[in-house]
Amino acid sequence: MRPTRRGVQKNGEIQMTGRTWFLAAALGAALIAGAAWAQDDTTGAPTAVDTTDGSDLSVGTPVEGAGGEAGIGQSYIADTFGDWEIRCLRVAEGEPEPCQMYQLLTDSQGSPVAEFNIFDLPDSDPVVAGATIVTPLDTLLTGQLRIQIGTREPLLYPFRFCQPVGCFVRVGLTEANLDDYRAGATATITIVPLQAPDQTVDLEASLSGFTAAFDDLSERSAAAQAQAGDAAADTEASE
Repeated sequence: MRPTRRGVQKNGEIQMTGRTWFLAAALGAALIAGAAWAQDDTTGAPTAVDTTDGSDLSVGTPVEGAGGEAGIGQSYIADTFGDWEIRCLRVAEGEPEPCQMYQLLTDSQGSPVAEFNIFDLPDSDPVVAGATIVTPLDTLLTGQLRIQIGTREPLLYPFRFCQPVGCFVRVGLTEANLDDYRAGATATITIVPLQAPDQTVDLEASLSGFTAAFDDLSERSAAAQAQAGDAAADTEASE
């Protein structure tokens, strides 16, 4: 078997490769297209024959969100309080948008290392809020993740799972925990690198704007919950 300009030669016959087949198929499609070429009987020159009235031509459709505005299913920054962003997910009109607090955590050189997300749990007790912290894949999972606010007693949290984007810790926050965050200046998040299990990496999460951000998040969560309840009531009434 040896390659040729048209495909692969095997047992004296030329077999089309994937690329050759594609080109042949494209050529065949061109030959039967709406705007076909016919041979002039007198001159032998090709003449364009238009066999379409334009009804089968596409004028294109706008790609939602391509102009910079977030489309359905995309996140956007709804507001900023201190070092915390309020990020929401764009949904269909009339549906409640899920939102969360967000802060990107960097190392001492300013390089992005982890993400800190906080979401409201209005109907939960004693856990009234939750957090998701995403760390690099080369984090030692057995070393767990430690959070310490100021000089308060640090707390350890286990890693739950890893995905290609990183390893995830799910944190439950009580009202007492939230009070500590509101009163603190920074939260130190400590992880253990996989390549150096005898060392630790400290990441500083700023708590500037935490109180205002969480108040805003709570209001958005309550509004979304009320909107969902109204929609459910309307659906039930229409049945």
